[in-house]
Amino acid sequence: MKTILLTAVAAATFAAGAHAADTKNAEALAKSSGCFACHTVDKKLVGPGYKEIADKYRKDKNAQAGLFKKVKEGGKGVWGEIPMTPNAHVKDADIKTIVAWILSLK
Repeated sequence: MKTILLTAVAAATFAAGAHAADTKNAEALAKSSGCFACHTVDKKLVGPGYKEIADKYRKDKNAQAGLFKKVKEGGKGVWGEIPMTPNAHVKDADIKTIVAWILSLK
């Protein structure tokens, strides 16, 4: 029983460490992709803060796909009249990682 418990604790600790690494990787991707030119984590800059985006879409089961499209193609009107420019230069896999990270913020 002790072995199972220790294994579970080790797995949870490893998963938490992996999540922290994923978070740092996703944030670094957002920075290197130019996202932080218009957004910050916790407050409006040109566009909304990432935590505000996460709050708005937290219960939307289609948020991942919708935000992926918005990041890739750009858009206007959801957060005001200032348009979000397209980010066609960013790899699809990187956009998915960034969007998942944004949606995980609390």
